[in-house]
Amino acid sequence: MYPASLLLLLAAASCVHGQIVLTQAESVQGTPAGSLKLTCACSGFTLSSTNMFWIRQAPGKGLEWIIYYYSDSDKSNAPVVQGRFTASKDSSNFYLHMSQLKPEDSAVYYCARDSLWLN
Repeated sequence: MYPASLLLLLAAASCVHGQIVLTQAESVQGTPAGSLKLTCACSGFTLSSTNMFWIRQAPGKGLEWIIYYYSDSDKSNAPVVQGRFTASKDSSNFYLHMSQLKPEDSAVYYCARDSLWLN
């Protein structure tokens, strides 16, 4: 039996490294088979030339990489979200587009940047 809703928490605190800031909303809630869009606001670096990632942590589990994204032609999804989750970015935001949500998608979601690409 599916729960009535799925709780998706995002890292509430901003990640600050020098002037680099990644900010996410506190939490969102979805429903099984539904869709959601998560936003990670980015500043202090050039997002268009930075490798970005979405990572999640389900209750009682370890961190799980789900998406790597540089551009529409340079991206990779973990098999567990293939065909259901996609990423995109504009000049200041990194997005996670989630569809066909499942109970096992309930987790804390983190956006991250590749520290090797400092600009």
